[in-house]
Amino acid sequence: MPDGAPTPSRDPLVSTPDPRADQGRQHGRTPAHLHGRRLYHSFFAWISPHFRGRRMQAFAEAMGLRGTESILDLGGGPSVWHQLGRPSLHVTLLNPEPPIIRPDIARAHPNLIAVTGDATRLEYAPGDFDIVFSNSVIEHLHSLERQRQFAAEALRVAGTTGGLWIQTPARSFFVEPHFLTIGLHWLPKRWQFHLLPWLSLWGWTRRPSPDMTRAWLEEIRLMTARELRQLFPGCQLRKEKFLGLWTKSYIVCRPPLHP
Repeated sequence: MPDGAPTPSRDPLVSTPDPRADQGRQHGRTPAHLHGRRLYHSFFAWISPHFRGRRMQAFAEAMGLRGTESILDLGGGPSVWHQLGRPSLHVTLLNPEPPIIRPDIARAHPNLIAVTGDATRLEYAPGDFDIVFSNSVIEHLHSLERQRQFAAEALRVAGTTGGLWIQTPARSFFVEPHFLTIGLHWLPKRWQFHLLPWLSLWGWTRRPSPDMTRAWLEEIRLMTARELRQLFPGCQLRKEKFLGLWTKSYIVCRPPLHP
């Protein structure tokens, strides 16, 4: 899926402070809504390989991958690593609920494992991994404080010599990638609450209940370039462009120091 595209079964990367978030994810899942949900996610399934394929190749080049690095993927799934095609990488997928790794991917990538964990309280020491990676996750953490905790833990585990690659959609981009709407994410959230069901592809296809709309609005917090520079000092901030003109997402990048 492209930037920030949510999956229907994935909870936020950290424990949700408001239990309504999980309830909201369940609303609207009646048979009458299933066609819309399939349409919404099939759109992302169609467009995702293009965006993420290019991004993963840029990641490999920026990190100078040798093929045997150990990588901690915060909130990710197996498909991007299968798409990258580096089976000798040692990749740990950390999520509140580990994703299922298909048998064919498991055979092709024997060093790909899934574990349970909280990205704001990582149970790893500095230097346990060569690279800390995350793709379209930090914007799902509800608040700037939780995003700050996420950043601090990623920096801590990466240590002084490890690499960092943290991607997130740009708040300044005119398309909001979760709801597929133009400009509404710049409005106050109380306005978004009333407009999203009617003025977004997400609303048209998902037919969200009020609780579902509220839960998603509480979960998603897009970030600015200034915030990312403050949370990840000393790291390069790359910009992914749409049609070469508009910044659609940011990537916090710091190559590992190879011995």
